[in-house]
Amino acid sequence: MVLPEEPPDLDAIRRARERIGAEVLETPCSETQRFSDQIPGRLHLKFENLQLTGSFKVRGALNRLLHLSPEEREQGVVTASAGNHAQALAYHSARLRIPCTVVMPQTTPLIKVQNTRSYGARVELVGATFDGALAHARSLEASEDWVMIHAFDDYRVIEGQGTLGLELLEQVPDMDTVLVPIGGGGLVSGVASAVKAVRPQVRIVGVESASVPSARASVEAGRVVEMESADTIADGIAVKRVGDRTFPLIRDLVDDLVVVDDDAVARAILLLLEREKSVVEGAGAASLAALIAGVVAVEPEERVVALLCGGNIDVNMISRIIDRGLVRDGRLARLVATVRDRPGALARLTELVAATGANVLEVFHQRAFADLSVGDVEIVLQIETRGPDHVDEILQVMEERGIRVRKAL
Repeated sequence: MVLPEEPPDLDAIRRARERIGAEVLETPCSETQRFSDQIPGRLHLKFENLQLTGSFKVRGALNRLLHLSPEEREQGVVTASAGNHAQALAYHSARLRIPCTVVMPQTTPLIKVQNTRSYGARVELVGATFDGALAHARSLEASEDWVMIHAFDDYRVIEGQGTLGLELLEQVPDMDTVLVPIGGGGLVSGVASAVKAVRPQVRIVGVESASVPSARASVEAGRVVEMESADTIADGIAVKRVGDRTFPLIRDLVDDLVVVDDDAVARAILLLLEREKSVVEGAGAASLAALIAGVVAVEPEERVVALLCGGNIDVNMISRIIDRGLVRDGRLARLVATVRDRPGALARLTELVAATGANVLEVFHQRAFADLSVGDVEIVLQIETRGPDHVDEILQVMEERGIRVRKAL
């Protein structure tokens, strides 16, 4: 089927919403007070991490599949994806009985690979980046006569993503600003097309990873710019170039483009876990990260919507983010205490820590590799505390008891 090469308008996005219908969830978009200590505006969170297959990608993938002719459905489809589009396409292809092959970068988180296979797709791991996977998918498109369903650079995919914008217009009709993570630009193109058509005064802010800010570089250059790849925990938006179709839409409809680093993204993931009890992946947390990092100015009464566009994060990554976040906040600390190497020294030290209200998580001794007299031992304690002030209190108590102690990195 030959598809029209024209950007989606409001009517096309509305038809897409009717087309995908009940197969896509209308995810909640609720106002939260849990970040009022860091964000001055009235914050609403759009929980697309609760969507089928864990991200917004089901919208565009299904809309594009429903445009296939009977012959194309029989031939099958192919795509390249870092994970979320792959899962979405695999899920709906299986439901519609369409053969599906997905090419994923070798660096794709394991959970996304496993989920894509579990939905019934044939998965090939090729290349270190999305672009390497895309090149291989293009070769399969040509050699196998499969239909390429691009993750973002397809107007029918963009229309599907735009249905999210229609939901926002209904859920927060008086919104002032919408923050949208940007990788290839399909989501922000669709959301901006829908929102701006109804309420052109709404500010659309695109949020990129500081590691690969390809949209901002392209807008500044006035053309699509390809950047070098880089590692980032926001792997879902680590795209070296925006699409040829998404670029004009980003340039014309997005009011501002900002970037966030991995530390800000990790902090947003941890805060969403703690405060919203919600699991969000790096790309999905980028919009909240931009607000917490202060790279987007917000007025006290401004209604701001942050899209949490995905929740497919590896549990090992969550563990690392939690540990690093606790260390940064002072709630996890490592102390090195020097005591006499005698029976009972460890017991007295841990009792002292317990008396301050801290919790000892790990203990080990250093004798041979420490700069000590032969009668001393270094005891390394990893402790759980209430924060930096509590750590200082513990250090003071130990020093008052004559214990040499220092914080270790």
